[in-house]
Amino acid sequence: MKKLTAALILLLSCQPVMAQQSNPFEPDFSEPEEITGMKLVWNDEFNTNGKPDPQYWRYEKGFVRNQETQWYQQDNATIKDGVLLIEGRKEAIKNPNYEAGSNDWRKNREYSEYTSSSIQTRGFKQFWFGRVEVRARIDTAMGSWPAIWTLGVSKPWPSNGEIDIMEFYRVKGVPTILANTAWGTETPYKARWDDQKIPLTHFTAKDKDWVKKFHIWRMDWDKDKINLYLDDELLNTTLLSETINADGSNGFLQEHYLLLNLAIGGVNGGKAVNNQIKYEVDYVRVYQKAD
Repeated sequence: MKKLTAALILLLSCQPVMAQQSNPFEPDFSEPEEITGMKLVWNDEFNTNGKPDPQYWRYEKGFVRNQETQWYQQDNATIKDGVLLIEGRKEAIKNPNYEAGSNDWRKNREYSEYTSSSIQTRGFKQFWFGRVEVRARIDTAMGSWPAIWTLGVSKPWPSNGEIDIMEFYRVKGVPTILANTAWGTETPYKARWDDQKIPLTHFTAKDKDWVKKFHIWRMDWDKDKINLYLDDELLNTTLLSETINADGSNGFLQEHYLLLNLAIGGVNGGKAVNNQIKYEVDYVRVYQKAD
């Protein structure tokens, strides 16, 4: 029996070790994947408890865009147990820019209804072409508007180019995953969009636990096109030959920086009803072609 046990141990020790699949309900603490022909140029695994690394991330503050409900502040972004948690909270924050009777939505609200966070790598980590992978779990509650996106460093929006690797909100009342690009037109601040809107049911019909799981959103970007994926399913392709601004420039032929944010309400999010909305980011990884 002892000899048989020893032989069995020897046999098992010679078997190839199979790669373990990460638990889709939990953070993934494994090392970044090696991709043939590419090198990892930057990543943040969000494995150190505390605040986002100030070498990589800066914060937006206040009422920023899209007539959104939330007040952006640092307090709502925290790293714990292997994930970056961006938390939307129902709470009133006094608006220091308040002006009674103002027509500016950023000034005519004395208090916020919600708070949240928006972080970005502008000035710290910028990239031109390559692959971006973000593993995240989103809250699909009413009012939730999480996003993974990039903006070009030069020219005003939208001529700088916008890539929405992931957005979620309700389109005509229907919970929807979006994968978009936008660029400039002859009218300032008016974008031309290549957008894809996929009802959430497209994913939940195949997996009843979809909303409880982490998923991998990916962008592959080269001189010819931008491909946007969700769990390896291609959602949208934008040809860069078609993204020419009115002045002849192309916002996708320059460096971009990354943004992670949880908006609430606004022009797309809908009226929030929960006191708390959570957006969890497990990691961000940026690859580029190996030399």
